[in-house]
Amino acid sequence: MKQKISDFFSECALLLRSVPPLAFSLFLLSVFSMNLLANKSLDIPLDWLALDCGIIVSWVAFLCMDVLTKHFGPKAATVVSLVAIIINLFACLILYLASLIPGTWGAFYDFGEEQVVNSALDSTFGGTWYVLLGSTVAFIASAVVNNFSNWGIGKLFKKNPNGFLAYACRTYLSTALGQFCDNLIFAFLVSFFFFGWTPLQCVTCAATGMVAELLVEAVFSPLGYRICKAWQKRGVGREYLEHVAKKGE
Repeated sequence: MKQKISDFFSECALLLRSVPPLAFSLFLLSVFSMNLLANKSLDIPLDWLALDCGIIVSWVAFLCMDVLTKHFGPKAATVVSLVAIIINLFACLILYLASLIPGTWGAFYDFGEEQVVNSALDSTFGGTWYVLLGSTVAFIASAVVNNFSNWGIGKLFKKNPNGFLAYACRTYLSTALGQFCDNLIFAFLVSFFFFGWTPLQCVTCAATGMVAELLVEAVFSPLGYRICKAWQKRGVGREYLEHVAKKGE
């Protein structure tokens, strides 16, 4: 057992060295941003529709996961997702500690209401436990759904599995499943219990959020495909891929 754990962490270290830093940084930033932006709801003049601002950047995380899954496989993409979540939790801890430090936020000089401004910003950046918990659980579940459904759909393409049609189908379908899962879990864990959303709003939020993010994914999927082709051509992560191939995964 000890050897298996050691081998697992060695493999994770090899994977993290293999993932291009820019791709990992963008992925990590999107995970952190969407969890922070989930604190703010969008004002929409429809009683049955509710969305939060996390929708602005969540598609970036799914685009990154699709690229990682295509090149490194679903297990690797899920490991990278878990590492991003751990780093995000650490960053949230730093923000929470910062919110406890006495001081004045810069917004005070714009509005002048020191107590109100400081309390509001400390609460927002310090985070709320149920928002952080809900977003973490939702993202982990959606990452697993997205990555493995992406891989499974890709296996169905026997002819030209590396073509754009195969890439588009696997990314669109997996993103739809993953985004719906992410939005629905967060909506019922957080918005339903703490924000007063109705079950209908939770479901419509999950569905409309999925559609909105899927449209953005469709716009940027050619970019994701070109990144995958470029990584393949340059031999990105060759050491990790050879290691996985030897294990027969």
